[in-house]
Amino acid sequence: MPSSEIRYAAGQCSLGALLVARSPAGLCAISLGDDADALAAGLLATHPEARPDSDGAALAQVAAFIDTSCGTLALPLAPRGTPFQQRVWQALGQIAPGHTLSYTELALRIGAPRAVRAVAGACAANPLAVVIPCHRVLRRDGALAGYRWGEARKRALLEREARLGSHP
Repeated sequence: MPSSEIRYAAGQCSLGALLVARSPAGLCAISLGDDADALAAGLLATHPEARPDSDGAALAQVAAFIDTSCGTLALPLAPRGTPFQQRVWQALGQIAPGHTLSYTELALRIGAPRAVRAVAGACAANPLAVVIPCHRVLRRDGALAGYRWGEARKRALLEREARLGSHP
């Protein structure tokens, strides 16, 4: 897909700066950070022809989804990744809010019990923060492992989901 077909918008949510990028197929990037300009610069480094999204509707919907930590996002998703990454991301989407798995359990769930490190790598490569809930994966001992968008954000998401309880 040509980068010129990617549109992006940056703003704020309860977790800090937020960038949402979409292609004609759907959302292709959701990033969290401390500075919206830095998030935009990061996107433009890999997709220099991406253009600002004057609509902003996708940004507002994603921010509301993140801020409530429940429900479903009524936007199409189009994350780009390898077939293995896609398998992992699909399995992540089946972990209910308020629940967690270990990387080992996730590897077993996708039928690749010896691919724990590859599963962790797929989680780290997740392009759709929160929407593909890689924050729900912990180390085998229950400790937080790294999180692409910061360990404090991971902790905040897990605490919020635990307070809200399980959702169908």
